Amino acid sequence: MDTNGLIKFLVEAKKNTYANASAEKISSSREGSSDYEYSVNYNGVEYKYHDTYFGGTKFMGEEVVYSNSQIFWGMNYYGVTLDESLSEEAMDKALRPALMEVGKEGTLPLRGPKEFVNGEYRYTFSLDGTIENFIGEEKIFKNDQLIYQLHCHGGLIK
Repeated sequence: MDTNGLIKFLVEAKKNTYANASAEKISSSREGSSDYEYSVNYNGVEYKYHDTYFGGTKFMGEEVVYSNSQIFWGMNYYGVTLDESLSEEAMDKALRPALMEVGKEGTLPLRGPKEFVNGEYRYTFSLDGTIENFIGEEKIFKNDQLIYQLHCHGGLIK
């Protein structure tokens, strides 16, 4: 899989898993995990995306992409909801809608766009690097107060 194919696949996979509020979880791959999976066959090559995470208002997880059962790419992340009274509200009004904008504006399909606003919520994502090797930071503000923060890193796996 080349990086252009990876970018295209990640956009599709992410819109069909956690970002999509109607996506169904699969059976837990590890005790206590929440898991999503998406796969597609392009011209006889099977691509699979797997996202697994632990926790709720404080969580960590990992996304991986396989090409014909060979690991190809991955990302680790850790996030914290700073105002736990807003956890589900922030996810429903800011995080998931922002993540559904994945890949727009020519941004890499790692999380959401550089900025997304929904009412009193503002989502931001900053990135350093390329799809091959990156670090990123995601934030959600409510009325300009930071209520959520996530750090991620990853890249190609060989």
